[in-house]
Amino acid sequence: MGKNIFKLYLAKFMELPLWVKQVLYVKLKEDISRYNCTKFLDASSEEMFSLYAPTLTFKGRTELDEHKNGLDSNIYNFLSLCAKDYSIIEISLNMFLTMEETAKYFMFCVEQNYLESPEADEIYAMAGFISGKFKTGEYFTRNKLLSFDQLQKALEEQQKREDSGQKHLKCLEILDSMGFVSADDHKVIFQLQEEAKKRFILDYNLVPDTEQSFQNSEEKTSAEIEALKLENKKLKEKLLQLLRLVKKNV
Repeated sequence: MGKNIFKLYLAKFMELPLWVKQVLYVKLKEDISRYNCTKFLDASSEEMFSLYAPTLTFKGRTELDEHKNGLDSNIYNFLSLCAKDYSIIEISLNMFLTMEETAKYFMFCVEQNYLESPEADEIYAMAGFISGKFKTGEYFTRNKLLSFDQLQKALEEQQKREDSGQKHLKCLEILDSMGFVSADDHKVIFQLQEEAKKRFILDYNLVPDTEQSFQNSEEKTSAEIEALKLENKKLKEKLLQLLRLVKKNV
């Protein structure tokens, strides 16, 4: 099971000429800016959940080998790809899952100690948020963008305003008004959360197999040569027939 299709696709993408990559980068930047998510461009690959390659624990490897707990087959497929050092995005593509579904499997496996917990706070926080396990406030506290005390103050302020009959404000609006979390910060994660619900299927045909293409090219060339040889043979036979007719008439 499993073909590292995204890695192959990315490798082909990286082979493009620099001037092509420049145009693609500019167009992608414009598109990301349209959603007010330019912060994505500053993300470090070491802190991106989609690029994270989960690591099986001893318990996880044992469960994968023995199936003692009779888990859903998708869990075993997920662990199997983790054992092959596939990243989250590669697992998602191979299993035809949304990023949200992949995050749910990931969180389950971490909680059951089948997978090691990520070292980067952002990875675990994002997985929990996308999967619906963490609410917004917990997401910000887990990735250290917000302290627990700040969250408590925001919740207290929210309660005060509600008790005084003021218009109900969401916790995020309170955090923004108190200067703890910017509007841009929560726009980014909500956009990612929404996009994580979409299923993305990368067509295998989009990833050209260089060796296969070369083989096909050779086969095509060989076939063309044989066709030309046959055509030349027929032309020679026609010429010989014409010569015979000419000689006979002379």
